Amino acid sequence: MKSKLIALTACLSIFFTSCDAVDDLLTFTISNNTSIKIQSTSPINLPSEIITPDVTTNSTAEFENNKTKANLVKDVHIKSLKLSISDPSDKTFTFLKSVHIYISTTNSDEIELAYLDNINSSSSEIDLVCTDARLDQYIKADSYKIRTKVTLKETLTKDVTVKADMKFKVTADPF
Repeated sequence: MKSKLIALTACLSIFFTSCDAVDDLLTFTISNNTSIKIQSTSPINLPSEIITPDVTTNSTAEFENNKTKANLVKDVHIKSLKLSISDPSDKTFTFLKSVHIYISTTNSDEIELAYLDNINSSSSEIDLVCTDARLDQYIKADSYKIRTKVTLKETLTKDVTVKADMKFKVTADPF
């Protein structure tokens, strides 16, 4: 009886380890970015929304580069979302109280992608907290929309342009 239990445990551990190894071989990263312009006329301590132009995905080419197809993609999650100020170059995120970023497509509902509250940064780059939402339908689409909700804690004398670098973890089925 004891040997059967050991054999069963060994078989199960080999099975789960091999599944993880296959997933690792079929997992890759897709990177996209967009610019967000925060207007100097944005109110202080009140959320204001910023809608960016559609982000064109390069997912079809990325799928081909990774020897897969959109119909084989089984799992997409946001891996990281970094904001960096591109203009003015000497500006830091001290003006920002919170930021929430949402993603949508014409065929899919809007969901939260990443956020950061109570920002206390004197840097020109911040990493947002990523949600664990499944993003398959958004990354498989030709393009998606990004909506940003920001709350300022100080008045801006000049518009601030922020670059959003998004990295998505993609896992595909072998066939």
